[in-house]
Amino acid sequence: MLRGAQDNLAISGQLQMQRERRETSSRRMPVEKPGLKTSKTIVPCFLCVELVIMAGTVLLAYYFEYTDTFPVHVQGFFCYDRTLSKPYPGPEDSSKVPPVLVYSLVTAIPTVTILLGELTYFLRKPEAAQEKTIVTVDCCFFNPLLRRIVRFLGVYSFGLFTTTIFANAGQVVTGNPTPHFLSACRPNYTALGCQSPTQYITERRACTGNPFIVASARKSFPSKDAALSIYSAVYTVMYVTLMFQTKGTRLTKPTVCLSLMSMGVLVGVVRVAEYRNHWSDVLAGYLTGGAIAAFLVTCVINNFQQPRPHPPPVPPPRPEPTVGIPMVALPCVESPLEKLQELRSPRSHDHQRYPFPSTPDVLIPSRSISSEV
Repeated sequence: MLRGAQDNLAISGQLQMQRERRETSSRRMPVEKPGLKTSKTIVPCFLCVELVIMAGTVLLAYYFEYTDTFPVHVQGFFCYDRTLSKPYPGPEDSSKVPPVLVYSLVTAIPTVTILLGELTYFLRKPEAAQEKTIVTVDCCFFNPLLRRIVRFLGVYSFGLFTTTIFANAGQVVTGNPTPHFLSACRPNYTALGCQSPTQYITERRACTGNPFIVASARKSFPSKDAALSIYSAVYTVMYVTLMFQTKGTRLTKPTVCLSLMSMGVLVGVVRVAEYRNHWSDVLAGYLTGGAIAAFLVTCVINNFQQPRPHPPPVPPPRPEPTVGIPMVALPCVESPLEKLQELRSPRSHDHQRYPFPSTPDVLIPSRSISSEV
């Protein structure tokens, strides 16, 4: 009885200690208000990581576009090559789709679309289903509407500069000439000794035209305008498809999406029609811009959807409290068979008893005894 009482006190003490630990941990954990989510890493990550990466991307795109830090590879050409002898279409500003128009459209259309979509999403969705407002400190609150707009437009801007870097890097590395290269180069075939169309010219000073126009004519693969236009179109189309809900009509969303895609494709068609790029250059630009847009939408911003929280870990099953249940020590009752075995065994005092009773001996009459009887 004394041992059972001691065990009961030990178990109750352990349960009391566990209860006190749980209460202490619950006091230390911050209590989140409904609709609020606390985060201490969002501002440092935004300032020290994302802004640094964005600034480096913008600087790299600037050096590719407006400086001679990365010289263009000088590629040779064949004498009298007909694929490079198209008439010079004039400067880029004289095109039917000038770069200023392309840059304005790829900036304005996605921005306006995302702003309208997020405002509609914020006003129509119930408050319980919206993302939580992140609190960094007691004075800094990030509204879910502002956070989603910054996230989607920030990722779009990053992809826009990344597409520019990919296109410029391809043009600088390959140095593939445009269809009007020979018209801009104006080579002196007599001085170069061109006697047959199969003769390949590798002379760096073969061109006598304007050096700026010649350098621009060596940047054809891939088409940067086609890459930017299709990137903007794919990103915006995926946003419209995944976020806009048009109840009662089935043709509004496809009409908007196909219109945006046709605008992106039309830029590349105009580039080919004006002899500014080859078909292969335009197709490579389409592939580059579309791949970057699809990667950012699916793998970076989770298809414009709210990230699902991880399920909480399943706590281990708690032992049933036994503090209030009185524990009674039952007396040990010996079996009569054990007593009989101890009486028959001569070493009953020295032999240690097993915790489980052994099988009793059973007397089986032998044949000799039965024969004597």
